[in-house]
Amino acid sequence: MQTCPASFDLIDPEIFSIGFFTLRWYAVAYIAGLMLGWRYMVALSRRPHIWHPANAKKPQSPFNETQVDDLLVWATLGVIAGGRLGYVLFYYPEMIWERPLDIVLGITDGGMAFHGGLIGVSLALWTFARRNDLDLWRIADAAAVVTPIGLFFGRLANFINGELWGRPWDGPWAMRFEHDPLCLTRHPSQLYQAALEGLALFAIINFATWKYRSLSKPGLNAGLFLLFYGVFRALMETVREPDNHMIPALQGIITMGMLLSLPMIALGGWLIWRALKSDQTSKAAA
Repeated sequence: MQTCPASFDLIDPEIFSIGFFTLRWYAVAYIAGLMLGWRYMVALSRRPHIWHPANAKKPQSPFNETQVDDLLVWATLGVIAGGRLGYVLFYYPEMIWERPLDIVLGITDGGMAFHGGLIGVSLALWTFARRNDLDLWRIADAAAVVTPIGLFFGRLANFINGELWGRPWDGPWAMRFEHDPLCLTRHPSQLYQAALEGLALFAIINFATWKYRSLSKPGLNAGLFLLFYGVFRALMETVREPDNHMIPALQGIITMGMLLSLPMIALGGWLIWRALKSDQTSKAAA
């Protein structure tokens, strides 16, 4: 593969290698996101008062620490399976018949789709809620609080891997990436996405959680997550190199990332409206 002299020395994507085993920053990013998200969700389960209005007499958490531990396993399977299958189906469907083994074996080299991971985690949360007789929206709201942590580390891993770079640009912090076949200076869009999809999204949802007790309104945090992630992702598509795999008639009009984000924005808006309407109805009936 042709390489391009990068504008800077990227961190080596491989941390170390022993025999056939290689530990990459990409894998560490996923592990860090899952572990930190798990510990934060445990902390949420220990604070029953944030799940109810301020005047609640005997607040209870909707799930306990043991259930959060079990949920970690389900969420991990959902992220990995959904993210990888989404990447293949959305962007490289030819891999199914040309290189089927790479669907599993190639995962350590990168290649995960957020929208696929979201579908996988959603199915995992739904299944977990059904099996444990829990409120799906309560679990989804807690997941919305912690998910931006994983998104932040994931985008940093994309940057370390020198992948998913931005559109050509000659601004003051433009960069060249080693595997860019055109060897152009580009937006470091991975860092933009880490800032918006990670830090900004985390700040918005946690502000709503701790300042306005959004966890007391089932579905509200999930809606905030879907809406703002969809908006941020669509915005970032204007500076990120568009995916090649797109409906020909839509080339140059809308990117795959934008197309996949539109349902998120619509569903997020509906969930926010639903949660606020239900809260108003509950107050009127009280």
